[in-house]
Order: sequence, then C-alpha cells, then structure tokens
Amino acid sequence: MDRYERLSTLLDMLGQRGKVDVDDLADELGVSAATIRRDLDHLAEQQLLTRTRGGAVANNVAYDLPLRYKTARHASEKERIGKAAAAMVARGTVVGLNGGTTTTEIARALAIRPDFNQTDEPALTVVTNALNIANELAVRPHVKIVVTGGVARPQSFELSGPLATRILDEITLDVVFLGVDAVDPVHGAYAHHEGEASINRLMAERARRVIVIADSSKLGRHAFAQICPVSAMRLLITDSAAPVEAVAAFEDAGVEVVRV
Repeated sequence: MDRYERLSTLLDMLGQRGKVDVDDLADELGVSAATIRRDLDHLAEQQLLTRTRGGAVANNVAYDLPLRYKTARHASEKERIGKAAAAMVARGTVVGLNGGTTTTEIARALAIRPDFNQTDEPALTVVTNALNIANELAVRPHVKIVVTGGVARPQSFELSGPLATRILDEITLDVVFLGVDAVDPVHGAYAHHEGEASINRLMAERARRVIVIADSSKLGRHAFAQICPVSAMRLLITDSAAPVEAVAAFEDAGVEVVRV
C-alpha cells in the first residue's frame, strides 16, 4: 500500500482500538517500526492523534478524517460510483455536488466525458460548496461552475454557514449528488459535521432529484447530523459489495438502488 493508504489504515485502526502500539502496527502492516513512527509523528503534527511512548492514542477528530486521508479508502469503489453517476447526467443539466471523495470522483468523470468535451460552450452547470471540486472543474470550459459562499472547513474543503445559503436560496438544481458519511434505510442520510449537514440539506431541498452516493461501508450506519430523510432520496448508488439485505431495506423504503 502507498503512504496515504497506510495513513488512512492507521487512523482506522486507531479509531477502532483507541490506542495502538508501534511494533504491533509494524507487524500487521508489514513495514518497519521506523516507518510507523514517522507515520504516527506525521499524523500527530496534523493533530489527528496523540503520540505516546511506543505508540499513539486517538484524538476526538480521528473519526472524521481529512479528505486527503479518506481518498485511499475504498478508492476503486468510489471511482466506479463516480463514473456511474456522471453517466446519468444529460447535457444542459444543473448538477449539485457537495464535498467528499466520491463526489470528487463524479466531478472528475464529468470533466472527461467525451460528449461534453466537444465544445467550448458549457455543456452543464455544476453548483458546489466544495473548493477542491470547484478547483478541478474551473479549468474545464465545458463546465459552468457556481460556488456557494460560506466558511471553508479544512477537513472536507466544504463551504458552510449562513453565507453559503444565499446563493442556494435563489437557484434550482435538476439533480444533486449527495456524498454522505452514513446512510440508513429508516432515518436517511447523515454527515459527521452539523454545518456540512445543514448546507447539504439545503442543496437537497433545492433539487428536483436527490441521489445519494455511498460505498457499501456507509450503508446502515448513522453519523451525528441528518442531511435528509429517506423519503427525500430517489436513488442510491453504491458498490457491488453492498449486502443484499441492505439493498432490499432501501428498496422497501422506496429508494431505487444501483450497485456498480
């Protein structure tokens, strides 16, 4: 595994166990103790954990990882989901994208769609509160970018707060693709951070169609703040590892499920 994937794995293990030991991590990950120490030191500098003699203990932010560390988690699944979602977008559509690794994959897939690249005129409009997505798409002449206002959150690059609502109050989206931290067939879609949940909820309310995108690890789980109830969801795009029982539960709740 590469370094970012290893860092992500370390944070996952720390989140599950609360504390970790350098030698145990080295054995489990098949790298040297010196490498693990460097990784833990790096994560401690980012204030994602607290170093101890011979290991580390979790900080309260270890469960809500920065976007750059989430990227390596379920990477192939997210790429497939991103491509499948982008393929659903017709020319002229106004698309809403919130922040997250999977919505970033949608943006990348939209950016390179051959049928959208055939003209210098905008083929679609993307409304986003994610700075990284805006940055990637701003150089694409076939994509018109609208960025909400707001205060940037370093964890996810998302803009949130009262300033972010002003633009959304004045526009309508054809479809919003919601990246989530958890999604449940009874209670709906969730985010770890209440500010992100609030702006994402408004994006869902301004959209004619709400499509939730989530790899199978997020199904049947809860996070801190609800984005929208399951009744607002029209479609869930997930990966092929999604359990049959979970898929059936969403379909029973009236949500169409696509596994890729």
